[in-house]
Amino acid sequence: MTALPDCQALDAADVLASKRAEFKIPAGKIYLNGNSLGPLPVRALAHSLTLIEQQWGEDLISSWNKHGWIDMPVTCAEKLGPLVGVAPGQLLCCDSVSVNLFKLLAVALQLNKPRTTVVSLQDNFPTDLYMVQGMQSLLGAGQCELQTVDEEDLLDSLNREVAVLLLTQVNFRSGAMLDIQSITQRAHELGILVIWDLSHSVGAVPLQLDAWSVDMAVGCGYKYLNGGPGAPAFLYVNKQHQAKVSQPLCGWMGHTSPFEFSPDYVPAKDITEFLTGTPPILSLGVLSAALDVFADVTPAQLRSKSLALADYFLALVVARPELSELQLVSPVNAEQRGGQLAFAHEEGYAICQALAAAGILSDFRSPDLLRFGFSPLFLRFADIAKAVTVLADIVAQRRFDEPAFKQRQKVT
Repeated sequence: MTALPDCQALDAADVLASKRAEFKIPAGKIYLNGNSLGPLPVRALAHSLTLIEQQWGEDLISSWNKHGWIDMPVTCAEKLGPLVGVAPGQLLCCDSVSVNLFKLLAVALQLNKPRTTVVSLQDNFPTDLYMVQGMQSLLGAGQCELQTVDEEDLLDSLNREVAVLLLTQVNFRSGAMLDIQSITQRAHELGILVIWDLSHSVGAVPLQLDAWSVDMAVGCGYKYLNGGPGAPAFLYVNKQHQAKVSQPLCGWMGHTSPFEFSPDYVPAKDITEFLTGTPPILSLGVLSAALDVFADVTPAQLRSKSLALADYFLALVVARPELSELQLVSPVNAEQRGGQLAFAHEEGYAICQALAAAGILSDFRSPDLLRFGFSPLFLRFADIAKAVTVLADIVAQRRFDEPAFKQRQKVT
């Protein structure tokens, strides 16, 4: 067997190595869960103190103008442009992925009347499916009808009766990745509008939404973007659609002149129509500062290191006979997956808890999946080597059999 590269040599050659210092990583912890919740960026901590103590504490309500609070959904989102391949005027940071999906589903169904079918995958992230089910319940099956299919049947399920195709690029369980460009092109040939969920992509996978003619997209701010728990999500609406739509959650911030306080709703004539309520300034400020960490790196650099970390982890696992009972469910081919690896094991939950007790933070997804995320900005190859060593010891010694590791917590 070919000798594996030394982790120290890999770290010495890492062009993103200096980025680790920009994060608050607790001593003794190896964090392989940035695909679920990113760690705290140092600058986000500093900015949040300024935001609270100075802008809110001293400048009070004048900060809406003085510090640009009112424009933060747009100014924060524009920092995302290079990561998703989007020209200005098409992105917003606001609300949650679920709420933004509701807005975009309603808009896409409007645009594609009289078609009513929304196609998605059976294994899509549940909130995406729930939002379509909620829309169907609200409008009735005559106006919105969800059809879910297996991935292998996806392209065959598309026809000229489908209004909307709702897909997640990176599967949250396996990490398997769909080809946005080719699927979007095929859908467009049939007159179908496509909404992409990029929650497990942005910050780890290069994206070119404009170049790929994507219609609409959503994504969350707290995974690879490190915007904090419950950070605002983002939405994208291609400029070609903006003048043709009217989103249904007509809050005052989506009004063309919100501070005229007119009793009649007149939607803004740009992306800000997709705003609803007052922007959550504290959480937007943290996300905005977190996005500054990406200002001097390229999507290609992020992708290259993420894949290198994952491939190193996988090679180390394969080299350990005691880990042969872990079944890889992610694609072996790195180009076919996002920034994570998933392994099936009947004791996956208990193994995850045993790892956490040893300072290795991963996560578990029902029914039996161990997930490891490979965030490129703060992880080292030495972290990967140590994590696999600890994992091998836990499995070989069956340390996961301790009763405490089998007690299910509310968040897994």
